[in-house]
Formats: sequence, structure tokens, C-alpha cells
Amino acid sequence: MDPVPPAPLPPPPAHVAIIMDGNGRWAKARGLPRIAGHRRGAEAVRRAVKAAGELGIAYLTLFGFSSENWKRPADEVGDLMGLLRHYIRAEIAELHANGVRLRVIGDRTRLAADIVGLIDNAEALTADNGGLTLTIALSYGGRAEIAAAARAIAVAVRDGALAPEQVDEALFERHLFTAGMPDPDLVIRTSGEQRMSNFLLWQSAYAELVFIPTLWPDFGEADLKTALREYHGRERRYGASVGTR
Repeated sequence: MDPVPPAPLPPPPAHVAIIMDGNGRWAKARGLPRIAGHRRGAEAVRRAVKAAGELGIAYLTLFGFSSENWKRPADEVGDLMGLLRHYIRAEIAELHANGVRLRVIGDRTRLAADIVGLIDNAEALTADNGGLTLTIALSYGGRAEIAAAARAIAVAVRDGALAPEQVDEALFERHLFTAGMPDPDLVIRTSGEQRMSNFLLWQSAYAELVFIPTLWPDFGEADLKTALREYHGRERRYGASVGTR
């Protein structure tokens, strides 16, 4: 008897965020340099973007390079920056042709000027696209993002542009890198690790968390669908009592 195919997925969550983890372990297990894992990880990004678009996900946010990653050995950081340059140059035409809007969030002051220029051009080129919004977090840290928003609001209050009583959650969100985007419904972390690693800390307050053992370079459509099935099997209550949808 032929196996019964899985049931079709319900409509997808609007926003899926992924902590892409496991590139180094993937390379080490094969006796390869770490950059080989990062290169294969870039191929997994391509697969994830394609699968998300085909599944109807509106927003896909990928944790590409954290503010803590600057502490890695200089040669590895240099390799990662070179790979980033290559990815933007090689992929932007296809992303644009497929209607993908690209956004990059994080502290751009630490990125090389040519990389910032590539990002600016890619964002401008795809700004009016109406398909998937692909957001890549680079030189990003959730605590730093929250602190920057608090500083901006404090300056506005000091200068009389805001009254303290006007500061609420909605106003605070407008000062985050993700302003204008819905909060993630689902956060996926690959490689089996089970922590947030300073990623979208404010935005993920009510996100469902799914941890999968697949190392990021091996991530594909099947892994994304597995995470979506787990997401759909949960009851999201947003702090309400049991039995309340």
C-alpha cells in the first residue's frame, strides 16, 4: 500500500523568522573550512526564500550576522563579508524578478561602505515589489535595537516633541528596525539549539518557537513545512485562558 501523503498545509503564518544555525558544524563534520559551511548556507537561503514564496508566506526574516559575530576571528568575518557581497550581487536580479522586496536591519555603521552601498541599491530596486518581503538581519542585536529605540524616544521627550504619557507599545514599535512589519508568528531555529540568541526579542513576545535538528546548510522546503505543521498544531492564546482562541 502506498504511504498516505501528508494533509495540505493550512494558510501559512504571515511572518516567519529563522535563526540560521549550524554552518560551522556542518563544515567541521565534513572536514571542511568554516567558509564552506557558510557557502552552503547561502544556498539554503535561496531554497528558503523560494519555498516561503511558494507557500504564500508574506514576510521572511533571516538572522544572517549578529552583533556578537564581530568577535569571531578576523579571517572568518572577512570571508562572511565577502560572501555577503557575492550574495547581494548574484541574487538581487532574481529576487527582483520574482517580486521579492529586500530589507536589511541592523547596525550598518559597522559594515564596509561598499556593502552599505550594495544594500541601499538592492533595497531601492525592490522597494515597490509586492511579493515576499525578505528581511535579513545583519550586524543585528535585539538588545541594542531596543536600547536605540529607547534613546530615540528619550531624545524626543527631552526636546518636547513627545510627552512621557504618549510613550506606549505602539509608539515604541515605530522606533524599531522592523517598523511597519508584523511581528513574527513563528521563529524557527535550526541545528537543535534552543535559545533566541538576542534575535527579535521585542517582536517575538508571542511568537511560536520551533527548534529543528537540521543544520542550516541542509535546510530545505521539507524542513520549513515540518515547522509550519508544528506551528499549526499549536493553540495560540496570547495570554488568554485555556480554551480561548
